[in-house]
Amino acid sequence: MNPSDFLSLGFGIGLRRCHYTKILDERPSMDWFEVISENFMVEGGRPLQVLEGVRANYPIAMHGVSLSIGSVDPLNIAYLKQLAATARRFEPAWISDHLCWTSFGGRNLHDLLPLPYTEETVYHVAGRIRQVQQILERTILIENVASYLEFTSSRLSEWAFLGAVADEADCAILLDINNIFVNAFNHGFDPIHYIDSIPANRVIQFHLAGHRDHGSYLLDTHDQPIRSEVWTLYEYAVGRFGRLPTLIEWDDNIPEFEVLAATAAEARRRCEGLLGQSVLLIP
Repeated sequence: MNPSDFLSLGFGIGLRRCHYTKILDERPSMDWFEVISENFMVEGGRPLQVLEGVRANYPIAMHGVSLSIGSVDPLNIAYLKQLAATARRFEPAWISDHLCWTSFGGRNLHDLLPLPYTEETVYHVAGRIRQVQQILERTILIENVASYLEFTSSRLSEWAFLGAVADEADCAILLDINNIFVNAFNHGFDPIHYIDSIPANRVIQFHLAGHRDHGSYLLDTHDQPIRSEVWTLYEYAVGRFGRLPTLIEWDDNIPEFEVLAATAAEARRRCEGLLGQSVLLIP
């Protein structure tokens, strides 16, 4: 994997149905959009017309939720061929999915379920990622997921597991800052140590999102503004990994486009402010 193979897209938001008309008709200022892959893996109709219109004016990245890379089910080759065809048509900057499992026995559970952090799982998942990359003919990004339980069989930390999978598969990482914060609270680890332990040459993109505080646990909901603590953690990540493409996720209680655009602008302000400070410190 070569980090220089990936474009520096800037600061973007997720493409959501409630904003289609505004984006197509007004072409508002936005660096890029992330699209849910499965929403556009269809034969025709309105979704493809929308994505053609968006792609004509903006870069996109494709973000999947159904790869189920950690499952013991055989890889869904029909799904992967359809994903590859969609990617050839719309030429995304990259394709990403989650380091988790979502299916068993051929049934999709429609949730991003955590894995046991063991060496055996590392080799199992990495082998499947290599197969996916061969079919897609490109390097993919894997994302760390939010979780609410841990397996007693785990022998590695979450960050060691993520790094080991990426190294073994020779793939890239989509680092979700909110998920790190949520898991740090839920499982009692230091989020700074997590970020410090991730191989810097593997991280290509950041996700930022909101969550809900239920007292004894945090729930990754993507329906709230980004918490100040997550912004602080993002700034730390920028200090370690640099100015990487950053995506604002907001999937429920979705506000007006201007709110999302302002949040992306805030990410830009924080990122460029930090980098400006770094330049000033150079003798």
